[in-house]
Amino acid sequence: QVQVVESGGGLVQAGGSLRLSCAASGSIFRIHNMGWYRQAPGKQRDLVAVINSAGNTNYADSVKGRFTISRNTARNTAYLQMNSLKPEDTAVYYCNADLWTTSMARIERWGQGTQVTVSS
Repeated sequence: QVQVVESGGGLVQAGGSLRLSCAASGSIFRIHNMGWYRQAPGKQRDLVAVINSAGNTNYADSVKGRFTISRNTARNTAYLQMNSLKPEDTAVYYCNADLWTTSMARIERWGQGTQVTVSS
């Protein structure tokens, strides 16, 4: 069993900052990619940022220069530092872990999501 849990969402004014955390636990051998996605009401779930096991990162154009993804490989955790937040960043943010289990199965797991609301 593998679980992914996000935390750190909340309500913030435009221009403010939030830091999201994601922790994966359970029968994990190795995590390849950890990513953050977001879904606004009535819209599809979109990639925000992803980081691989080598520390290479990729960002959506809309967040480049404002958001930073990082991870602690030893602790199976990932973080999303969000600065200069805008009302259009309002969404439910989901963490995704692409990993190998201890039984050598490659799987993906999603967290339950955390709400981020940016007021104007």
